[in-house]
Amino acid sequence: MQEAQALAPVQPTQMNTSLWSMFTMGGPLMWVLLALSFLAIYLIGRKWWMIKNASQIDPHFMQDIRDYMNEGKIKSAVTLCQKYDNPVARMIETGIHRMGRPMADIQNAIENCGNVEVARLEKGLPILATIAGGAPMIGFLGTVMGMVKAFFNMSKAGNNIDITLLSDGIYTAMLTTVGGLIVGIIAYFGYNWLTSQVSDLVYKMESSTLEFIDIVLHEPGEEE
Repeated sequence: MQEAQALAPVQPTQMNTSLWSMFTMGGPLMWVLLALSFLAIYLIGRKWWMIKNASQIDPHFMQDIRDYMNEGKIKSAVTLCQKYDNPVARMIETGIHRMGRPMADIQNAIENCGNVEVARLEKGLPILATIAGGAPMIGFLGTVMGMVKAFFNMSKAGNNIDITLLSDGIYTAMLTTVGGLIVGIIAYFGYNWLTSQVSDLVYKMESSTLEFIDIVLHEPGEEE
């Protein structure tokens, strides 16, 4: 009977670990990473919505502007620009208001308007880039703090070293590392994706500007 008991497999202790308990075992830096994750998700969602709305350009917009300008209907062209709430329309409207001035003045006015629009679209992206680089560093800081805690507990135990004395510090080290990497990856991919979206919109803005300059080179008549 005793031999049978000795040969019986030892059942591992079941550990009921929830996400919340894992989060709390990560230490106070997990709250910092949680706040950064919320900020990153908010910025990604907000900038995506802004860029999406700014990219909604009527494919016939520039052709309509060309028709109005060739017919001398300047006010109609301005009204059409004011109908749309996007950077391209605002840039073209700025150019129309500069009609009659030297071409260099028109180009500078459109370029300045475009710079303001791009700055508005890129606002918040540096924060996202900072989160992408800073979150993993915070996670590594938690790793160091966890290992310091583990060695401190081991030094206090003296010769009576137990693995349970190290578990608290190791949990802090591993969980903060995982948390920092997760937040950093989300922010990193979000930043690069949004940057590519802004670049695509800037290309459309530049293309529309060149087309408008080509229209201006043909002197419009007077509006009827």
